[in-house]
Amino acid sequence: MAENNVTDTLLNHDAIPEQALAWHREGRRAALASVVETWGSAPRPVGAMLAISGEGEIAGSVSGGCVEGAVVVEALDALEDGRCRVLEFGVSMEEAFAVGLACGGTIRVMVEPVGTGAGWDPALLEALVAERAARRAVGVRTDTGDWSRRLIGYEEAAERFDADRSGFDEDGVLFTAVHNPPLRLAIVGGAHAAQPLALMARASGYDVTVIDPREAFASATRFPGEQISNEWPDEALAAHGLDLRTAVVTLSHDPKIDDPAIMAAIRSPAFYIGALGSTRTHARRVERLAAAGFADAEVARIDAPVGADIGARTPAEIAVSVMAEMTERLRRPATRPGRQVSRAAETAA
Repeated sequence: MAENNVTDTLLNHDAIPEQALAWHREGRRAALASVVETWGSAPRPVGAMLAISGEGEIAGSVSGGCVEGAVVVEALDALEDGRCRVLEFGVSMEEAFAVGLACGGTIRVMVEPVGTGAGWDPALLEALVAERAARRAVGVRTDTGDWSRRLIGYEEAAERFDADRSGFDEDGVLFTAVHNPPLRLAIVGGAHAAQPLALMARASGYDVTVIDPREAFASATRFPGEQISNEWPDEALAAHGLDLRTAVVTLSHDPKIDDPAIMAAIRSPAFYIGALGSTRTHARRVERLAAAGFADAEVARIDAPVGADIGARTPAEIAVSVMAEMTERLRRPATRPGRQVSRAAETAA
């Protein structure tokens, strides 16, 4: 991949550290700006990033357009004096309206040059980019008192990673920027609800893979633009990879297809495992999994019957219910079935 074409090659608006590193390596200099606090109706969430080259080019956004100009000026100054800074901006009602917001707000933006003064050590930025490329959850903990930085893993800030929430510690000095891997959804079984589910998941920011050994069900005609695998589900999921940012939904209604996928998923860190089928169907599934040696706590990780109980009937309604439940499991980790079992066991102990 050519380093001078990172964003075009990745086709990924989130490739901000990668773009900053590419500009730095090319000798064009770079700075990174990050939203660190917000109040009111802020245009971008905490953790949103903007890369600025020494020539004033930008990638990403910290405000949706209202303060980028001022941030670029400060970033160019930082590249000259080597100082990091935290800026505060009030977004007026008029500016908010211009960028499509309902009302004004206030944001604080941290600006850090790369490879100069108190800014980013290029070796640390390289390490961050490598962790992101490997789809490992990684955080950057920055001490805004002395501007020291280090990478942290999931274990050091599990709640932040689970909630996908960057922010300051209570001391208001240590800022943790969460870099979770992009969300992915593996749909096993190209059945009736799989088509609207793939569309809705894609619109919600998921990379979608449809897995079904039956080529008539999983085809480019039925799922245009999606990644498709006609391998057996356990083999396909092994190649796909299952991590903390992956959801697995089985929809084939055929144990020969669904069970291998579920067996692979429940022994993985996947944050959501949903299985289509009635309560009676799931009871038989539980019996099969128990006979195969899976523990109760493992089996309890499955959300079945799949989807939020909203009375869904049509394929599109089923897809809506799955997306609703999947979103809750992602954004409210305490609702994940496995966690409920674990906490009950801890209480009993």
